[in-house]
Amino acid sequence: MAYVNPETVLSPKNRVKSIREVVYNGGPGEWSVALLEYGKAGKLCIGFRWNGDEGERGLGHPQSRGKPTWEILPPELGDVVLEKVEQLQGSQHAELRAGYQEMAADREREAEAEEWSEGLIGDVKN
Repeated sequence: MAYVNPETVLSPKNRVKSIREVVYNGGPGEWSVALLEYGKAGKLCIGFRWNGDEGERGLGHPQSRGKPTWEILPPELGDVVLEKVEQLQGSQHAELRAGYQEMAADREREAEAEEWSEGLIGDVKN
């Protein structure tokens, strides 16, 4: 079975009322963190899970009876996890920004890209 999008994981179904926001999704074979409305009162909690992948990891972890589920973090750990997610996302944005700056500084590549995109204009007119 393939990767399970964390936005679709609503189990344990008698406990997870809704997913308010997936704050981190590492993609296939990685992990996710979400803000969940949980329990009868719909209390805001932080859920964690390993995403599924091809092969042995299938549905990811945790799972119950063949259904992907969330692990609810204790409140004392939740804030620390959210802080770390913010740091990770900040470093990813910084790396992406640096990559774009490096590409923009490559004048030869920029000229080729501009020539290519200008060539597409003629394709649209026809």
